[in-house]
Amino acid sequence: MSFIEDARWFTAAPTANAPDTPTPPGRVTLVGAGPGDPELLTLRAVKALRGARLVLYDHLVGKEVLRYVAEDADLIYVGKESSHHTLPQESIIDLMVRLARSGRSMVRLKGGDGFIFGRGGEEAQALVEAGIAFDVVPGITAAQGAGACAGIPLTHRDHAATLVFATGHLRGDNEVALDWEALARPRQTVVIYMGMGTLPVICEQLVCHGLPAGTPAALVEQASLPGQRCITGTLQDLPQLAQQHRVRPPALIVVGEVVALQPQLMRGMQASVM
Repeated sequence: MSFIEDARWFTAAPTANAPDTPTPPGRVTLVGAGPGDPELLTLRAVKALRGARLVLYDHLVGKEVLRYVAEDADLIYVGKESSHHTLPQESIIDLMVRLARSGRSMVRLKGGDGFIFGRGGEEAQALVEAGIAFDVVPGITAAQGAGACAGIPLTHRDHAATLVFATGHLRGDNEVALDWEALARPRQTVVIYMGMGTLPVICEQLVCHGLPAGTPAALVEQASLPGQRCITGTLQDLPQLAQQHRVRPPALIVVGEVVALQPQLMRGMQASVM
């Protein structure tokens, strides 16, 4: 595989077409890589990766997942980390469109599911506007991977009839723009992506808007990967626990009564692999 670390300098390969022959655009396949464990890839995702000759991949795509890509493929890293972007989103879209217009088909590979806080919708819109055909291969989103691997059922008839996904990213004015009243409703599970940097604000606002300070809450770090950790506590003590255990992204915040089931379910999961 050919790894191209600096996507800013990547140019499309020349084609054999005559100058006056228009090159048909390539096709883009938007693939969700799942939460990290390569065994959680879908069969369709593996098929797309094995057939790809060009892959644009994100920061949360693990090296084990990339092993499914053919040896003669080009891989371009376009990852975005907190406060450190290889390329801004607009430049990623521009690169993807430019490569497709040059005639190169590609896989756009994202961690989790591209349509759940992965900006896959923005990229799909841009492809439509550019007249480029695309396919979508859904992936297991991080919340599903975290819940299943950490022993936290996201829904449960006795505890949670509603499931809400939200993002804890700061807005440009350094505020967390969330519907706190909706998130603080009882009998539901709330999973917050990208919220480690605003964890104290999130916990404080959920309590201020009606959730008891003793509401069970968890941090799931590196869900489905060998380094996975699940730190459980309450809304009141979760920020302190995050500091104490030095929890780092990627990590999800899970809030709700279902978190209280985690010790019991983990005992069964651990017993099954002994």
